[in-house]
Amino acid sequence: MQFELKHTTGGSKARAGFITTDHGTIETPIFMPVGTAGSVKGIHKRDLKEDIGAQIILGNTYHLYLRPGLSIIEQAGGLHKFNGWDGPILTDSGGYQVFSLGDIRKLSEEGAKFQSHIDGSAHLFTPENVMDTQRTIGADIMMAFDECTPGDAEYEYARKSMEMTQRWLDRCWNQFEKTAPKYGYSQSLFPIVQGAVYPALREIAARNVLQYNADGYAIGGLSVGEPEKDMYAMIEVVNEILPENKPRYLMGVGTPVNILEGIDRGIDMFDCVMPTRNGRNGMLFTSKGVMNMRNKKWADDFSPIDPDGTSFVDHHYSRAFLRHLIIAGEMLGAQIASQHNLAFYLWLVKEARMHILNDTFKSWKEEMVQQLSVRL
Repeated sequence: MQFELKHTTGGSKARAGFITTDHGTIETPIFMPVGTAGSVKGIHKRDLKEDIGAQIILGNTYHLYLRPGLSIIEQAGGLHKFNGWDGPILTDSGGYQVFSLGDIRKLSEEGAKFQSHIDGSAHLFTPENVMDTQRTIGADIMMAFDECTPGDAEYEYARKSMEMTQRWLDRCWNQFEKTAPKYGYSQSLFPIVQGAVYPALREIAARNVLQYNADGYAIGGLSVGEPEKDMYAMIEVVNEILPENKPRYLMGVGTPVNILEGIDRGIDMFDCVMPTRNGRNGMLFTSKGVMNMRNKKWADDFSPIDPDGTSFVDHHYSRAFLRHLIIAGEMLGAQIASQHNLAFYLWLVKEARMHILNDTFKSWKEEMVQQLSVRL
């Protein structure tokens, strides 16, 4: 994997660049639609690429490990062959999913013991077998195994967790170096910077990951309940340390405003389930503000869903029809809303890139942040 930093803009840390993988080139900043079980919910691959404009998608190690299981994925020739997506894929480590299991998981130096949410069966994730699992899935970009601490974690807990994540990273890196890709193309491993909302811990973690000279670096453990101002502060602390010539990935973030603020602080890559999850519940993000399609005001509004939208669904269907589908619980309503939201997120980062290249990002971003807060 290679990263080329093409342009930085005045008055901001925002950057435009290119990430080149064996499955294609990604223009940054970029948003990655989340394909939890290997597919982005309700979205065909053709629409994902041609209509939405996705350049890279994310797969979830925890979910794919449990179902369909590694044997099926390996027999298929890796996730790209299994799901038909021929562009780049990034897999998370499963650390966040294990964190979210709460009472049905137990952490130790060895790794994370957990019960499957599907059938209650017992499993163990270690730094070593998580690397092996991601080798089998075949992602272009793999993530190190980490513990994701809650947003309100006490300092001492966050410190011990961060130090264990560092020890796990060393084991991840050793296993990654000892193994090879299975499907004839290269894979990269990104370390994850943890440390909760404590600047001193974030600094230690950020400096620690530099020793591995990785192809890129991730910032984890944010957007997990902490105030937004703390999230932005931690991004600033970490990005002062991470190298400029490597991509920076902010994991699991977030709202359109979060993404713009992240770009402003030097983040290159984002993912989040919000556009599809909120879409399924009838919330649409637009350049003019947020629309709750359950509101009665849309019941007889026969205008296009979003006249400024970039997806065909924005112009093919009316607001009244989409509201009807959402209220009726029709599958098509969730699909339309998800497709719109993903297209909007990809439009947003593409527009941000254009303004970075034109040195107009800062003023555009401030206007857009105000507009995105409007409730339509």
